[in-house]
Amino acid sequence: MDSLVSHNTFIHSGTVSRISGDAVIVSLDENVHCDSCQIKSACGMSESRVKEVEVMNTDDSFSIHETVNVMIKKESAIKAVFWAYVFPFFLMLGVLLIASGFLPEWLAGLLALVVLLPYYIVLHYLDPFFKRTFNISVIKLV
Repeated sequence: MDSLVSHNTFIHSGTVSRISGDAVIVSLDENVHCDSCQIKSACGMSESRVKEVEVMNTDDSFSIHETVNVMIKKESAIKAVFWAYVFPFFLMLGVLLIASGFLPEWLAGLLALVVLLPYYIVLHYLDPFFKRTFNISVIKLV
């Protein structure tokens, strides 16, 4: 039930909940260290009790309800936070600033919010690319 952090990876324990083709879906355990973490509001692990991670192209065979560790490199985690939170914030802010010069304030604000819809639709279609990029791996526990 704990999350380990080495100098370049995050490791979190979980249980295999589903196996779908070459993908393994792991339900991450509740993290007991979230209460004392200084950045818990940024990562999202403390917001709900059950998180699932889909890991593609695993070499090992897994069984349902098997306890495993999920590992992600810090650089991949930073990229994921950038594409999910940082870039959309600056996109929204940029649209708001540019549109406020040409449109009424309420319409500029609405446009800044609406621009997120096509952004997240594009992210959804780029899902296979991001699954290969982020290098999440599952490690069997002995």
